[in-house]
Amino acid sequence: MFPSKTDKARDELQGGQRTLSQRERALLLMADGRRSLTDFSPLFASRDEAEKTVRALMNRGYLHDAQAAEPKAAPPASASPIHTPLPTPAAEPIRVETSTDNFDGKRSLATTRMFLFDICERMFVRRDPKFALQMRDALREARDRDAMLTIAALMLNEVEKAAGAERAESLRERIERLLPPASQTVH
Repeated sequence: MFPSKTDKARDELQGGQRTLSQRERALLLMADGRRSLTDFSPLFASRDEAEKTVRALMNRGYLHDAQAAEPKAAPPASASPIHTPLPTPAAEPIRVETSTDNFDGKRSLATTRMFLFDICERMFVRRDPKFALQMRDALREARDRDAMLTIAALMLNEVEKAAGAERAESLRERIERLLPPASQTVH
């Protein structure tokens, strides 16, 4: 299943209208007809919860299955019954800069948000401009720690695909050092 936004979802994502939870909105932001249920799983505690949410959003008219709407062409006689599409290579190599800086600043959502904006610009703007735009919009709307963690999980999932688990883990550690503890609400 590769869900895609409907007009109702686009209306929901416009400013001033908030009838869905932050996770549901993040899922709508990502739903572009190219991402599967597996890509949405980091937003939720389990894959089953992600699937239930996708199905609920489909039933409520926010999403539709992009592939179900497309007519299926019969495979050529010489084609194998199982076809796995090859991943599309990045347009240009992703440059990974490492640093050993020790952040001694104040932990805050604002600092975390700026760091996530920076990751978005450095890692996604050229490689996947649509995803970068979606993440910037989500970051602008994130108002609490949980929302920030949801967006970070989405971005780190993509970082891991593009630059590897080691790079994603180093960014995850940095984000943990920037976020205020769950008991604080420092902006």
